[in-house]
Amino acid sequence: MNAVTAELSQKELEDINAYWRACCYLAAGMIYLRANPLLKAPLREEHIKGRLLGHWGSSPGIAFTYTHLNRLINKYDLNAIFLAGPGHGAPGMLAPIYLEGTYSEVYPNKGEDEDGMQQFFKEFSFPGGIGSHCTPEMPGSIHEGGELGYSVSHAFGAAYDNPDLLVTVMVGDGEAETGPLATSWHSNKFLNPIRDGAVLPVLHLNGYKINNPTLLSRISHEELEDLFKGYGWTPHFVEGSDPMQMHAKMAATMEQCVQEIRHLQQEARSSGKPTRPRWPMIILRSPKGWTGPKEVDGHKVEAFWRSHQVPLGSVLGNPKHLEQLEQWLRSYKPEELFNDSGKLKSELKALAPKGTRRMSANPIANGGLIRKELRMPDYRDYAAKLPGAGKISVGNTHPLGEFLRDIMQRNMHNFRVFGPDENTSNKLDSVYEVSKKTWLADYLPEDADGGELSPDGRVMEMLSEHTLEGWLEGYLLTGRHGFFSTYEAFVHVIDSMFNQHAKWLDMCKAVPWRAPISSLNLLITSTVWRQDHNGFTHQDPGFLDVVVNKSPNVTRIYLPPDVNCLLSVANHCLKSTDYINVIVADKQKHLQYLDMDAAIKHCAKGLGIWEWASNDGDSEPDVVMASAGDIPTKEALAAVVLLREHFPALKVRFINVVDLYKLTPSCVHPHGLSDDDFDSLFTIDKPVIFNFHGYPWLIHRMTYRRKNHCNLHVRGYKEKGSINTPLELAIQNEIDRYSLVMSVIDHIPVLHVAGAHIKEQMRNNQLECCQYAYEYGVDLPEAGDWTWPY
Repeated sequence: MNAVTAELSQKELEDINAYWRACCYLAAGMIYLRANPLLKAPLREEHIKGRLLGHWGSSPGIAFTYTHLNRLINKYDLNAIFLAGPGHGAPGMLAPIYLEGTYSEVYPNKGEDEDGMQQFFKEFSFPGGIGSHCTPEMPGSIHEGGELGYSVSHAFGAAYDNPDLLVTVMVGDGEAETGPLATSWHSNKFLNPIRDGAVLPVLHLNGYKINNPTLLSRISHEELEDLFKGYGWTPHFVEGSDPMQMHAKMAATMEQCVQEIRHLQQEARSSGKPTRPRWPMIILRSPKGWTGPKEVDGHKVEAFWRSHQVPLGSVLGNPKHLEQLEQWLRSYKPEELFNDSGKLKSELKALAPKGTRRMSANPIANGGLIRKELRMPDYRDYAAKLPGAGKISVGNTHPLGEFLRDIMQRNMHNFRVFGPDENTSNKLDSVYEVSKKTWLADYLPEDADGGELSPDGRVMEMLSEHTLEGWLEGYLLTGRHGFFSTYEAFVHVIDSMFNQHAKWLDMCKAVPWRAPISSLNLLITSTVWRQDHNGFTHQDPGFLDVVVNKSPNVTRIYLPPDVNCLLSVANHCLKSTDYINVIVADKQKHLQYLDMDAAIKHCAKGLGIWEWASNDGDSEPDVVMASAGDIPTKEALAAVVLLREHFPALKVRFINVVDLYKLTPSCVHPHGLSDDDFDSLFTIDKPVIFNFHGYPWLIHRMTYRRKNHCNLHVRGYKEKGSINTPLELAIQNEIDRYSLVMSVIDHIPVLHVAGAHIKEQMRNNQLECCQYAYEYGVDLPEAGDWTWPY
């Protein structure tokens, strides 16, 4: 450690400190200044933004770490990116990015002069400008931080399959209290030192959240060290408040960590043995709001929670605060840092890396620039061969697993499959034939018998949906491809992560220099209608309602009714960019309806009339029976057969929906049907009985503008169920064939009286099915094993 420190001369430390002071000056200026950025005259109220929206507390620590990483990039020619976990840490990132020149290259009106600096200040956290998080508008960012907890998992996702990349990630100590962050520390058990890059976490203990102390800052040094040793890290501490002393400590510690990382990688790569190292990490303890006002109005600010947001909140109208702000800004001595035109002095500018070695210009942080298309097998080769529509049952997801297996085999450096301990359960286990589960923790002898573990595996399994989603997002954002599957009831664990990624993608649409990245493909399986042994806790199709809340520019929802439609949809999704594709398909055996050619056409249209299940010909139907989802489709088809048996003259049109957004008007979603097309399919005055996979009100929400909405009657999950057979659960929620027949009778006037006897028979059938299920634990064979009879 001392030898490393001795390599830095006093002049080098002073230069580092000067560069950091420039960062701190810019970060503070972003929060306060509109004009007069270089303080050539006394501050006046008109120099201050009309509204103060910014956070100071974590910015100095972020800029401090960024500055020291820059030195090592130059010294070791590192390929590095930097992630800032603290939510409102953008000033600490924006300042060095501006000083590197990247910001002015991307946004020419923010030039490296006084006028450009003024525009830079004004736009921060201001209407029409940029946010106080590390948003997509920020060059070099792949992590927004709008919701805390995902910085470490994003960092590891970026490091996978990037062997020469160093991802330095600063973790806020408030963020460190979140569940997703806590599980992500275990990511070090999944990092292969031969084929992957490295992650250097910097846990920033500045002591406080918004206005509370942080837990990790209030435990002993020994307990903190033991905690991270227990996670499998080698913690290094940098603690203090004197800038020059801290620069010496940080320089030495960061260099030691980089040397350790390179040694661990070289050792593994030369030996060819990818064992799990105890990777280094840094615990940086510096004051919150470091170098800001120490006190305001007699109250402690620096090293206390009051520095979290705007330390001087009353500079407009309070002369004392304005004077204190000026003293604070002048304490950085901007006249020593910038020349007369407002540009950073050349000797300080030289401290930043050059070209794409600048972390803000690294193409990895704009992953679409380096993204390569997947090498894809022909999905049609995995098709189910059908003797006819609705005649045989096949497990929908098993052929998908074979398709993913062969995609994996062709893309062993840029494609991974993610799932929380469920890929075998979800029938995707064919992927293990070409790549096992990534595992660098300990092994037991019995693992050789079906454990499917390997340090070289490319299937990422950990029982933390948060960490998996973070890995996948980081992987995609840095130019690669992935596929995520999870149980439907527990996809809600990542509701908010989905929200954040959807917002990121939507914002990227307005950033022209952001290149398209691979879509996030999410398979929801083990669905609500097949939870015969799991029960009520596993019955929740509500994730679709969450998805529909997000921007139509980035969200897509598919409910393929059978395996061939699933393969067609998956192929489309894996080739797409800048979307979140949500696919709902159960893992159990289901009836198969369409051969591959028909499935391709059906999926291309997104919905359509199934002529073979309809008898309205070219005439107007008496009723439209519609479905979306596997079990709802089977029950709707069975209802059509019952209607044709009991009411031979009844004209029934059958419509199946694969692309759920087709139901919305074209002015609402780019996939939406025009009103003319919708009216042609669903009529303008006939009853429509819609059997839906999820909560019924979602269909009403998507179709409320349609002309025939008053005649739309939706059946779906209504929070009724426990340990049920599939048909019994359908009966409880009234999506079963018998309930659908009764609904048709109720909504066709000529059947109100004539259909009374049939309704009575349908109720008796329901009772018989439920009694059989309660006695034998399975569905009545003639109902459960039903096939299309025509």
